[in-house]
Order: sequence, then structure tokens, then C-alpha cells
Amino acid sequence: MSTMLVTGGTGTLGRPVCEKLRADGHEVRVLSRHSPPYAVDLREGGPLLDRAVDGVDAVVHCANVLRRDEASTRNLIEAARRAGVPHLVYISIVGVDRVPLGYYKAKLAAERMFERSGLGWTVLRATQFHDLILQLLQGLAKPPVMLLPKGVPDQPLEVTEVAARLAELSAGPPVGRAADMGGPEILTFAELARAYLAAAGRQRRLVEVPLPGRVYRGLRHGGHLAPEHTVGRVTFEEFLARRFGADSAS
Repeated sequence: MSTMLVTGGTGTLGRPVCEKLRADGHEVRVLSRHSPPYAVDLREGGPLLDRAVDGVDAVVHCANVLRRDEASTRNLIEAARRAGVPHLVYISIVGVDRVPLGYYKAKLAAERMFERSGLGWTVLRATQFHDLILQLLQGLAKPPVMLLPKGVPDQPLEVTEVAARLAELSAGPPVGRAADMGGPEILTFAELARAYLAAAGRQRRLVEVPLPGRVYRGLRHGGHLAPEHTVGRVTFEEFLARRFGADSAS
């Protein structure tokens, strides 16, 4: 089978990608800042990065570098180009070309770098993971009143489903822009919050607040959604039941 390098291979997405690739019989190299033998800071690059990409059949870029992301992507692509890697696979976000959020702009810039790399490339855009929505709601629930963005929908998706799709794409030929992945349902933040509070056994007063700015307008109009690609199967309530059922069992 093939040899795959997964950047960010110890993270929320990278870990299940590695697990799926190994289950499919591939050899997997994990690149992460604190995981030998390929403990590499992509922002710095260096000889160890060249060793990590040498001889691999595909690089699956799952690392989420919030600072100097452009430098990290450039270092990875240049190392892949020197090694003659035949396939680069990148996970992006639905709406990076429609919602003027700074992080989305960085992801879109990274997409463009992969497209111009001169190597075979595949980009998969997905809606937000269940885990991120849960983390956000937990933060909003710290005060007795949960302030929620009024009228903003979301389409959360199970991370293991994205991991399985990335593993499938990396084992095949480069396809350019793959079909987007969206969660199975579109819910407002108020609906997501009520589901979270019910699963967690908590009570909070919900107050929806309109926000100013282009980012809020883009989100309210659904620029980050993929209504024609509701391919996910695990709903947010099912995800919550598993998560809080596991928490109570432990």
C-alpha cells in the first residue's frame, strides 16, 4: 500500500485520518510539532520536514496553524516539490470564498497555493465540526445568559466522516476541488444551544443578539453552508448523546 504523511496528525481531524489510513493498510507518518520522529514546526520548516516528505505517495495537510499559516503552507509545498510528492490533499472550510473572516481568508490563500504548486492536488471543503460547535457553546454557556448571534445557522458535521473522506481522497488520484461536505441538517445557533443544554443537563436563558459587520451578514445569509451537500449522517443531537453519555459513564 501507499505511504502517507499527515500533518497535524495528533489533532481533532488528523488523528482519525491517521487511524483510517492505517486501517486501510497504508503506512502513515505523523507530522506534529511535538511528535517524534517528525516533530516539525511547519512555520520553520527545515531538514526534518524534507525527511518527512521523502518517498511519500501523498501529503494530507490537516495542521491548523493559526499564525504564519502562509509560511507553513509554503514550507510544506516547497518540501513536497523538492521530494516530488505526487499528491497534496488539503482540508478547507465551506464558505472561505464567501465569508470575509480573517481565518477563512487564510484558508482560501492556502487553497490557492496548493492549486499553483505544480503538483497534483485535492482540496476538500467541509462545514464546521460538531466538536467546534460544542466548544463554542460551552464557552457561551459560562454566564447565566447565553448570548447567541441572531439568525445565524450552522451545519455541523461529524469529524470522523470527514476523516474517512480525506483518507479515501488521499489514496486516489488528485481531483482538484472535491465535492463539498456538509452536515445532515441546518440549525440556528439557538436550536444548537437548546440541544446542547438538554444533553448537558444545564439551564441557561438564551438571548439572540444581532451583530454588526460583514462577517455577521455573511454568516446570517448562510455563506458557510452547503445545503446541496448534506452528506453527513451523524446529527448534532446524536453527537451530543455520544459525548455526554460517555462523560456520564466515566
